[in-house]
Amino acid sequence: MDAPTPAAAPPVRRAALAFIFVTILVDVLAFGLIIPVLPQLLKQLSGGVLADATVWHGLFATGFMVMQFFFSPIQGALSDRFGRRPVILVSNAGLALDFVIMALANTLPLLFIARLVSGATSASFSTANAYIADVTPPEKRAAAFGRLGMAFGIGFTVAPVMGAWLGAVDLHLPFWVAAGLCAANFCYGWFVLPESLPPERRVPFEWRRANPLASLKLLRAHPELFGLAGVSFLMAMAHLVYPTTFVLYADYRFGWGLEMVGWTLLLVGLLTIIVQGGLIGRISRTFGDRRTLLLGATAGGVGFAGYALAPTGYWFWAAMPIAALWAIAGPAAQSLMTSRVSASEQGRLQGAIGSLNSIAGILGPTLFTQTLATVAVNQVQGPLAGATFWLAAGLVSLGGLLAWRITTRD
Repeated sequence: MDAPTPAAAPPVRRAALAFIFVTILVDVLAFGLIIPVLPQLLKQLSGGVLADATVWHGLFATGFMVMQFFFSPIQGALSDRFGRRPVILVSNAGLALDFVIMALANTLPLLFIARLVSGATSASFSTANAYIADVTPPEKRAAAFGRLGMAFGIGFTVAPVMGAWLGAVDLHLPFWVAAGLCAANFCYGWFVLPESLPPERRVPFEWRRANPLASLKLLRAHPELFGLAGVSFLMAMAHLVYPTTFVLYADYRFGWGLEMVGWTLLLVGLLTIIVQGGLIGRISRTFGDRRTLLLGATAGGVGFAGYALAPTGYWFWAAMPIAALWAIAGPAAQSLMTSRVSASEQGRLQGAIGSLNSIAGILGPTLFTQTLATVAVNQVQGPLAGATFWLAAGLVSLGGLLAWRITTRD
């Protein structure tokens, strides 16, 4: 099936592209701020019982991703109907209000409800991707999506440290700061952000197209697009090895404490920023999106295998620059997918991708934590102790093979 001819990107002020970067960065900073304090707040509200707090933390994580699964396609369809600007602004305002509620919450059910709302409103990340597709020509999209990835890297590198400092003052303070950041983001966008989707490119909103299962029909309508979405799903699943198991794995394999883990994650974030902020544009211009995706998948598979084989922390660090090159794969896959749908379908596309990634977020934590638990229970040593990273390497490699098979004609 021939790809639709992409419409010319409308002229948009440079400030608009800067806003999309800033809005993602500020939202990620807001979410990152609460990472170190939410478990402690849950423990406090559950009466200081660690086991109960752990159960609640799992429910919070699952509930957040379930809401993203349902609301990503809804927001994508709404942005195709009403434009990107109102959806992004309403999301920013909703997040600001939601963080205020979380700051004031003094019971677990209220905090849980607020977390569900944040999962729904934060689905605007998909709309931000659609905005980039609207205003960026196909040959420059990989670099643009890479800059959005850099925003994630900066946010999740800096914010948890800031959140820990603020939480030492008061556990509720990071929530107030997060609310302030989102409110400031809304005000900035109100005055700066122009609309990227002109009225003639909009399509009617239909609930039958906006539910998560129906949104996947868009992917099935384009065989290559469906395959690339599968690549994105496998990559999202593999990435979960970091937040779900790395801290416990580093303790089990290398005997690292939180300080060493913190420095390592900081280095991972810095390498990601360098790759997605500075290298991906040059790589995609030189090799094209297809080869960039394949190169990134190869680096990811080799890098994760290096992590699994590393007998000491020094060897683990040596594998980090290779694994960091994996960060070029995601933006290249996004660029390839956006070039296969029309301008009026970009919101639905990003919503469908967001739903798939949410499924990965629901399934991945159990997959990786149970794998690590099996390793620990059986006191596995040597290369097999890195089973979680072998699993991640397998997922990334499978994604690379799928990408190679699907994009052979590109």
